[in-house]
Amino acid sequence: MPFLTSAANVATRRLPKLLSPDAHRAADYLLAGSLVAAGAFFWRRNRRAALASWVSGGAVLGLSALTSYPGRPRRHLAFHAHGQIETGMAAMVAAMPEFFHFEDAQERHFFALQGVLLTAVSRLTAFPERPTRRLLR
Repeated sequence: MPFLTSAANVATRRLPKLLSPDAHRAADYLLAGSLVAAGAFFWRRNRRAALASWVSGGAVLGLSALTSYPGRPRRHLAFHAHGQIETGMAAMVAAMPEFFHFEDAQERHFFALQGVLLTAVSRLTAFPERPTRRLLR
């Protein structure tokens, strides 16, 4: 996990859970939209960064689209599992410059910031307790 992402993880772990599931959903869609828009911005300057941004935005958008948020129609992925996956997704987004081998400082900082924001949103969300399964006898 990149340093800034792990630092955000440690810094926000013990903070109160301020975000509701609806606020978390809105933040996820905003982050996905910012990644997609950044891909268009990066296209002329650095095509690898643009592709990395679109891949990251699509992954965040796909995760949000498959998640069953509380109070919304049931989907394929439980909301508590979404939070666990999102922590790994934040590390993936922050590591995109290494995956796509680009060295431009501005793009590297953008991906590090996006990883920090994803981690903070995930850590500051009040996820419901994991549902328990009943054993049938």
